[in-house]
Amino acid sequence: MEENKRIIPVDLGGEMQKSFISYAMAVIINRALPDVRDGLKPVHRRIIYAMNELGLTNDKAHKKCARIVGDTMGKYHPHGDSSIYDALVRMAQDFSMRYMLVDGHGNFGTIDGDSAAAMRYTEARLSKIANEMIRDIDKDTVDYYPNFDESLQQPVTLPARFPQLIVNGTGGIAVGMATNIPPHNLGETIDATVALLKDPDLEAEDLMEYIPGPDFPTGGVITGVSGIKQAYRTGRGRIRVRARAEIEAVKDHDAIIITEIPYQVNKEQLVAYIRQLVRDKKIDGIADVNDESAEDVRIVIDLKRGVNGSVILNRLYKHTQMQTTFGVIMIALVNGEPKCLSLKQA
Repeated sequence: MEENKRIIPVDLGGEMQKSFISYAMAVIINRALPDVRDGLKPVHRRIIYAMNELGLTNDKAHKKCARIVGDTMGKYHPHGDSSIYDALVRMAQDFSMRYMLVDGHGNFGTIDGDSAAAMRYTEARLSKIANEMIRDIDKDTVDYYPNFDESLQQPVTLPARFPQLIVNGTGGIAVGMATNIPPHNLGETIDATVALLKDPDLEAEDLMEYIPGPDFPTGGVITGVSGIKQAYRTGRGRIRVRARAEIEAVKDHDAIIITEIPYQVNKEQLVAYIRQLVRDKKIDGIADVNDESAEDVRIVIDLKRGVNGSVILNRLYKHTQMQTTFGVIMIALVNGEPKCLSLKQA
């Protein structure tokens, strides 16, 4: 039988190592990690650029998300339309982004975990702050490179006019590494940036005079500063976040009123879990749990008469997602290589 010369025998172990390294680098550089210059992953950068090319600035009318996804996929991002739409949706959610980069029109999901409407129904345009991400891109402010079929040019990075990586943060799982950068207040971040420009010798502790800690879109209360200091100094740390809750007198009993929940916590699941703990008698002293949220979060936990509200509140912090830990891993691409950055470097 004649040997097929198109099949080249190779060592399986060597090929696995070689191919896996290629795959890992592709995921790290082209999918999962943000660029330190504009704080965006490729999919978000390409969506914003495609929207700008469609003329969808904040002063123009909204356009169907299906059109935006189609342009992004057909011109710049040759991957699944659902992953592009998911990225677009997240940029329009006020509970996911500290400062939304997309101004959405329609159902873009809720903090209860409800999914967005199909892309044929929703519409979008760039937000006001996203205009500052793209402004002056037509004045040779950034480099370009060919798209996947070399028919068009796309920007290597956007000419962001503010530190987007720190302001909105990001999260992503690559191969062998992950990134999880918390969002921060825009005004505080700008003040710290100006101070650093005036005095490049400032360190993390000095910058904390301007940025005392993360600023999550869903609010919450950060307990302790040691985790923040470690994260800002080394790029890694653990920050404990609690729901904002008050104990109020309601008629003949007390009630715990929750008005803010930790970042990335599903409100509906949180309420359901508290109710389950009550049914299983793992937490005694709770008479009823009601979600009275409208535009703002308001969860009312009615307590039985004579129950110490502080004791119940501490048990809720211990046993539910009313208290979570945000693990900071400030990894971003610097000159195409993943690096763990301090607050000053980011």
